[in-house]
Amino acid sequence: MKSFEVTGGNRLDGVITPQGAKNEALQVLCAVLLTPDRVVISNVPDIIDVRLLIEILADLGVDVERINDDTYSFSAGMVDPDRLSDKEVLRKANMLRGSVMLAGPMLARFKRAVIPRPGGDKIGRRRMDTHIIGFEQLGCEVEFDPVNENFSLTTKRLKGADILLDEPSVTATANLILAAVQAEGETIIYNAACEPYIQQLCLMLNNMGADISGIKSNLLKIRGVGNLKGCNHSILPDMIEVGSFIGMAAVTGSALRISDAGTAHLGIIPQKFRQLGIELEIEGNDIIIPSQDIYRIQDNLDGSILTIYDHPWPGLTPDLISVMLVTAINAVGSVLIHQKMFESRLFFVDKLIDMGARIILCDPHRVTVVGLGRQQRLRGITMNSPDIRAGMALLIAAMGAEGISIIHNIEQIDRGYQHLDRRLNDLGAQIRRIDS
Repeated sequence: MKSFEVTGGNRLDGVITPQGAKNEALQVLCAVLLTPDRVVISNVPDIIDVRLLIEILADLGVDVERINDDTYSFSAGMVDPDRLSDKEVLRKANMLRGSVMLAGPMLARFKRAVIPRPGGDKIGRRRMDTHIIGFEQLGCEVEFDPVNENFSLTTKRLKGADILLDEPSVTATANLILAAVQAEGETIIYNAACEPYIQQLCLMLNNMGADISGIKSNLLKIRGVGNLKGCNHSILPDMIEVGSFIGMAAVTGSALRISDAGTAHLGIIPQKFRQLGIELEIEGNDIIIPSQDIYRIQDNLDGSILTIYDHPWPGLTPDLISVMLVTAINAVGSVLIHQKMFESRLFFVDKLIDMGARIILCDPHRVTVVGLGRQQRLRGITMNSPDIRAGMALLIAAMGAEGISIIHNIEQIDRGYQHLDRRLNDLGAQIRRIDS
C-alpha cells in the first residue's frame, strides 16, 4: 500500500492543466459497446478507475488500442456477452461503481446483462432502484441472485417508454440513455440528470447516429434507431479537478493559472468559490487565481451565515463539497456546509479537527466551519483517505498545514486524479509517494 508524505507550507506557482473528466470517461467508454465500428476517444484520464473499466472492456472482447497517452481506439465487433457473467470479470466490475453502466449498452445490443453489487467509494447508501425500475419499464426482466449479489437482466426487445426517475441520478440516466438509443419507439426520460457528463454522452451518441433531443435539460426524448456507427469523441476537462485546484490555491496562498479549464462547462462552481472569498478571473478557457493571504466568507444579504450545499446540476456537484469544506478552514468567517446526498461523506472531518480545524459536526449531513483566518495553521498528522474526494480534501489540508502529514490509502486518490503528486511537485509542492 502506498502513502503520501506531505511537507506543508509550500506555495505553488505556475500553470496546471486539468485531466479529462473521470465521470464522463466512465460513461462514454461504456458507449463503445453499442457499435462494432471503431470509436476513438481522446483526453482519457490515466486513473485507476478508468484503467479498470478499459480492462473490463478488453475482457469482454473489445479490441483496445492505446494510440497515445490520452487517446484510445475501441472496436467492439467481437464482444462475447457471456463474458460479463465470468467470475473474474464480475470481480473487477464489483470494484468499480461505474461498471453498472455496462448494462445499458449490453441490453441494447445483446439483450442481456449482469449488474454486480456496486463498488467504488464508501460514502453512504447508493441505491440501484432507479436503474432497475427504468430497465423494467423498457421491457427487461430482472432477477436478483442473493448469493452473489448480482442482478441478471434479459429482454426479448427493448421498447420505448415514458420514464419518470425518482431521483436525477447521473449513472441511472446514463444507463437508461445507453439502453434506449436502440429501443423500439420513443423513450422519454423526465427528471433526468443533465450534468455536462450526460450532455457529452448524448452528443457522442448523436454523432454515432442516435436521435436524442432535450440535451442540457431534464427532459430527454430518445427515438430508437437501428445500428450505430463509430465516431471520434473528446472528453471535457474534469470540473472536479478544476474546483480542487481553486481550493488548493486558496488554502496554500498560491498563485495559479488553470489552463484549458473548460470554463463554459463549470456552471456555478466559480460563483461558489467566490462566496468563500476566493478571487479568480476567467480569461478565455483559463482560470487565474492570484495569491491571497486573506479571503473572507461572504454572509447572506440579510447578514445570516452562508450555507453551501450540493444539488443536482446546475447546482453544486456533491463531488466538490469536501474541497469547499477544507477551503473554508483558512477563511475569515463561518459557513454551514450541507452535504445532502450521502450520509457518510463528511465523516473525514475528524481528521481535520485533529489537525486543528474549528469544525462542528452537526449531524451526518451538516458541518459548521469557523474559519481560522490564517491566525493559526493546521498541523500535520497521520491519516487515511476514506474516498476519492475526501482524499483530495485531506491532501489540500496537508499542503496548507505546518509540518509533515502522512496520508495512507492513497489508492483512493489515484482512482480519481492522475499523477497528482508529480504534477503538484512541478508547481512547488513537496509530496513524496512512499510505501506504507
